Amino acid sequence: MRRTPVRTLLLALVGVAVGGWLVLRALEGRGVHLPPVPWVVDVAILVLAGLALRLGWAVRAYQRGDRPSLDGLRAARTLVLAKAASLTGALLSGWYLAQVLVMLPDLAIEPRRDRAVAAGVAVLCSLVLAGVGLVVERFCELPPPGDDNGGRRGDGEPGESTVPA
Repeated sequence: MRRTPVRTLLLALVGVAVGGWLVLRALEGRGVHLPPVPWVVDVAILVLAGLALRLGWAVRAYQRGDRPSLDGLRAARTLVLAKAASLTGALLSGWYLAQVLVMLPDLAIEPRRDRAVAAGVAVLCSLVLAGVGLVVERFCELPPPGDDNGGRRGDGEPGESTVPA
C-alpha cells in the first residue's frame, strides 16, 4: 500500500469546500440554515486523532526495536485507520471550511460569527486528524529492503506503506 499523497488530501478538501459552499449557499437562499457545530464534534475528532496516534506509536516502537512483538493484523489495521483518518480529516476540513466561507459575509451578526468560529475550530481539529493520519502512515512504513533490524522488518519498496510481517 502506498502512502496517501498530500495532493489527494488537498484536492478532497478543496473539492468538498467548493461543493459544500455551493450547496450551503443554495440552501440559505431557500431559508434553510445549518445549526452551529457542537463542541462535541471537536472532541470526537480529537479523540479519534489521539487513538490513531496511540496505535501508530505502538507500530513505531516495534519498528525501532523498542517493543518486542506486534501482531501483524493489528499493524495492518493501524495502517488502514491512518489512511481513513487522513482522508476523513481532509473531507471534514472541506465541509467545515465551506460553512465558514458561507458565513464570512455576515460576521458582523453575532450568531453568524459564533457559528463561523465553531466551524473554524472544527476545521482546525479536522486538519489535526488529517495530519495525524499522515504521520501514523509514516510510522507504518517499512524500511528499504537492505535495512534490517533483527529480521523483524519485512520486505517493501521504498515509499511503500506496509505492515511488519
